[in-house]
Amino acid sequence: MTYEDTWLVVPLFNEAEVIGEVVTEARKTFPNVVCVDDGSTDDSADQAARAGAVVVSHPINLGQGAALQTGIIYVLRQPEAQYLVTFDSDGQHRVEDAAAMVDRLRADEADVVLGSRFLDGRTQPGRLKKIVLKTAIAFSNATTGVHLTDAHNGLRAFNRLAAASLSIKQNRMAHASEITDQIGKAKLRYVEQPVHIIYTDYSRRKGQSLLNSVNILTELLYK
Repeated sequence: MTYEDTWLVVPLFNEAEVIGEVVTEARKTFPNVVCVDDGSTDDSADQAARAGAVVVSHPINLGQGAALQTGIIYVLRQPEAQYLVTFDSDGQHRVEDAAAMVDRLRADEADVVLGSRFLDGRTQPGRLKKIVLKTAIAFSNATTGVHLTDAHNGLRAFNRLAAASLSIKQNRMAHASEITDQIGKAKLRYVEQPVHIIYTDYSRRKGQSLLNSVNILTELLYK
C-alpha cells in the first residue's frame, strides 16, 4: 500500500531533539509530511526540513490548534491530497496506527477515524492523566453529540471532505473538543481506531503528560 495521496500534519514546538527521527520514520510510509513550526526557539524547523518535511512557520507561538489549522490549509492546497493525518511531533504516535486509520478511510468506512488509547490495554497513562482524560470524554460526549472513548487523542485521520469542513479557532488544548464538535455538526461519519500511545522517556522528561492533563482540565472548566 502506498500513501502518496496522504499528508501528515505535525504541529511542532521545540522538539529539535526528536523531530528529525519522527519525520524520518514517518516518511518511510508517508512521503508527504508538513511540520508547522509554531514559533520554536530551538532548531526544530531545521531538523524537520533536513529529514524531508515541508516546514511552514508561525513567527510566534500560537498554540497547537492554530498549528493544526495552518497545516490543514496547506494540505488542502495540494491537489493530490485525499487524506490527512494529524500526528504528534514527540514520538508518541505510531506510523503503523496512522496507516491503518487511512486504510479505513480508503475503504470508505468513515470520513474521520479517531485514535483511541482506551479500546485495548496497550496504552497505560498515569493515574492523574487517566482521570482527566475520562473527565474530558464525559464532557465531550455530553456537549458535542459525538460519543467517543478518547476525546483528546491527537492521532486523527480525515478524508479531504472532512478536513475541508474543519475551522479550528481554539488555539490551545480546547481545540480537541472543538474538532469533535465540528465533526458532529457537519454530520461526518466517524469511527474509532485502537492505537498505542507511547509515553517515552523524552516526553515524560519534558513533563508533557502531566502538563497536558492540567491544560485539558483548565480549558474544559473555563471554555
